Amino acid sequence: MALMLTTKQIIGDSKKIKLLREMLSRVAGTNATVLIGGESGTGKELVAKAIHELSPRAAAAFVPINCAAIPKDLLESELFGHRRGAFSGAIADRKGRFELADGGTLFLDEVGDMPPDMQVKLLRVLQEGVIDPVGSHAQVAIDVRVVAATHCDLEAECAAGRFREDLFYRLNVIPVKVPPLRERVEDIARLIEHFAQMHAQDGARPIALESCLAGAMHAYAWPGNIRELSNLIFRLSVLYSGRRLGLHSVSREMLPTKMDVGFVTERRSDKDDDIAAEAREDDLLVSSIGMRPLERNPIEDIIFVANGGAMLPEGGLALKDYLNDIERNIIEQALSRSGGNVSKTAQLLQLQRTTLIQKLNKLKRNGDAPTSAADAGDFQNMA
Repeated sequence: MALMLTTKQIIGDSKKIKLLREMLSRVAGTNATVLIGGESGTGKELVAKAIHELSPRAAAAFVPINCAAIPKDLLESELFGHRRGAFSGAIADRKGRFELADGGTLFLDEVGDMPPDMQVKLLRVLQEGVIDPVGSHAQVAIDVRVVAATHCDLEAECAAGRFREDLFYRLNVIPVKVPPLRERVEDIARLIEHFAQMHAQDGARPIALESCLAGAMHAYAWPGNIRELSNLIFRLSVLYSGRRLGLHSVSREMLPTKMDVGFVTERRSDKDDDIAAEAREDDLLVSSIGMRPLERNPIEDIIFVANGGAMLPEGGLALKDYLNDIERNIIEQALSRSGGNVSKTAQLLQLQRTTLIQKLNKLKRNGDAPTSAADAGDFQNMA
């Protein structure tokens, strides 16, 4: 039960995430030092917190420190504390992170960026279990479990002489690797849903993604990993609060530069040119406020698919749902152009009127009726 509660934020059902959860359950109960490896943005601190919360030390403090964010001259004081008068500005005794984490867990993030002189002092603490506060003549015994993390290849850093080999072996008692997002593509859908719920604006529904936009996200490499995905969903939640989003309803500038959204150039009729002129006016608004106007309801997917741009996500997709989304969008657009008149809509779609009514009734039964026809009552009675 404890495992389920404390690792619930490690979202995903991919094989690699399941193996990660299983490993955490085994590692947490020990006092062994853990070295968490993984690219930036993969959630290494989340993993460190899970180890702490699953451990017998959970009632004590979890104390993080980013070794790369603290200036070299201050890092020793931050880790080990100092005594009053130890240096200019030391007007009182101050506990360091090791003392604050006594009985609990100290998380050394980006330990690979620790300066060489501090590496020596950290090694001594790990070996002897005592610290020397700056300006103190007495050692302080500490009981701390150390969990470290790095995005660097520490073995390569050791070979290059930038990281102490003896410290590496002291830290790397139990290595844990957090996979990048591109290696767990099957988890992206759940992560999108999670972040949409998390970042929903006050009083608004979470954003939802059409199949093509979701497909583009599945195909993207995510160099910034989960942090990049979270930031993107937050951005879309702010700009398009509560909306259902597709490729053509999101300003291209709001998506990652290297995301292949499958935009294509198609041949246009005179009517299409009129629509394009309206779109250019809308694009002026897009560039000024960063989003599509709320009243616009374009065909989200059909151009993308018809020109061979559909991408199959690595984790696959529900083809029936994907095609249903496209059909619903087309019908909604036609209803909008015809003012909700079923006969005119059927002519636009080159369908028999009865066939269109059947499709509309099916959408109604599924609770997915096009908004343009939502207030028209029973579809069979429509003109």
